[in-house]
Amino acid sequence: MSEIRRAERTIMHLAYHDTLTGLPNRLLLNDRLSVAIAQAHRNRSRIALALLDLDGFKRVNDGYGHAVGDELLRRIGHRIRELLRKADTVARMGGDEFTLLLEDLRRPEDAAILARKVLEALAQPYTLAGKELYVTASVGISLYPRDGKGADELVSNADAAMYQAKDEGRNGYHFYTPELTTAALQRVHLESDLRRALCRGELVVHYQPQVELGSGRLVGAEALVRWRHPEQGLIAPDRFVHLAEDTGLIIEVGEQVLRAACSQATEWIDGGVPIERVAVNVSAQQVQRSDFVATVRDVLADTGLPARRLELEVTESFIMGQAEAGIRVLHELREMGVRLAVDDFGTGYSSLGYLKRLPIHMLKIDRSFVGDLDGDTEDLAIAKAIIALGRTLGLAVIAEGVEHARQAGVLRAEGCHFGQGFLFGRPVDGTAFARSWAPPQAPRLCGAAG
Repeated sequence: MSEIRRAERTIMHLAYHDTLTGLPNRLLLNDRLSVAIAQAHRNRSRIALALLDLDGFKRVNDGYGHAVGDELLRRIGHRIRELLRKADTVARMGGDEFTLLLEDLRRPEDAAILARKVLEALAQPYTLAGKELYVTASVGISLYPRDGKGADELVSNADAAMYQAKDEGRNGYHFYTPELTTAALQRVHLESDLRRALCRGELVVHYQPQVELGSGRLVGAEALVRWRHPEQGLIAPDRFVHLAEDTGLIIEVGEQVLRAACSQATEWIDGGVPIERVAVNVSAQQVQRSDFVATVRDVLADTGLPARRLELEVTESFIMGQAEAGIRVLHELREMGVRLAVDDFGTGYSSLGYLKRLPIHMLKIDRSFVGDLDGDTEDLAIAKAIIALGRTLGLAVIAEGVEHARQAGVLRAEGCHFGQGFLFGRPVDGTAFARSWAPPQAPRLCGAAG
């Protein structure tokens, strides 16, 4: 019976896999594509189908023989498989054509990022038959549900996009929808520019004041990164922070901002600016993919800023998504003396039982609940609930997005401690911030002669 089962498994594997590369074949890909479409329909998510055709593979077969060509196809299949997530599929469709099935895409650009990585990997030399061989590929991409609701339509449209990539010079990719190709290319260029920006010091930090609502006294400043692009001018963070997170550059971006903010705060304190702390946003990737505690410790030591003067802001979704290791990092930071705040509070789904165990000092009311405080009863109710929660847990509360005196009045009346927004000041560079908030110089008295 065991031999029969082994034989059955072998037959099933041969039926669904390519005998040359061991990758899924057209039959298995069609099954997985049908399942992926059904799941995407249920979950209202995206999938991408990418058809990859090698450029000039016939020359390899003709010049070096089919044995070399077969080995090249095996290596190509391996390189592609190494770049995909476990949930994704790469199949050999026959000849020199491969198909990639990418499930649960967050953004269409993610398919472009992967396509570019695949093209870069395939372009590296292959040592075969004592020679270095080079091949490139053309990739066409279609998206569900935008470019087709069924498997046949997605395949047909990806095929059309692939031929468009060949027509445009090969060794590239093309979306079925031209607008997405343009957007993806812009993203690729922006990523390249961002890598150069980190080396050239083009990222700058602006600071927005945080004040005590009862007295108007300056208590802190939030550090907000900007990109001074040599051609596009000042670029807001919403255009490049997500890109930095997707590419892993956020770790270097975050460290540069942290170092700049701590250095600036030290300079302000030494210059007499009456500021208690500087707040810096922290990405989940900084905690998960680097020794963040060591980074903070080194930056504080290098800049001379006391730990109690630094406040790190993490989002509510970040806190709820962290494993115990991430929470331990927060505890280590608090033990160092660093303050911790929860940014965008009220937009997520925090467990209050979980929240009370966290080593945080402050809750930050998201601006979406502040804009219409005196006109929207639901916003007011949420703001009041957050303030009451902070009071119960012994946490300070700050509201962001305060633009009008009436908003500040409502928040102050409800017991909110601090405010941040255009009412108190727009984000400006460190020098302008110091000019606005440094105490006035006392006039020098000239003594009378004689």
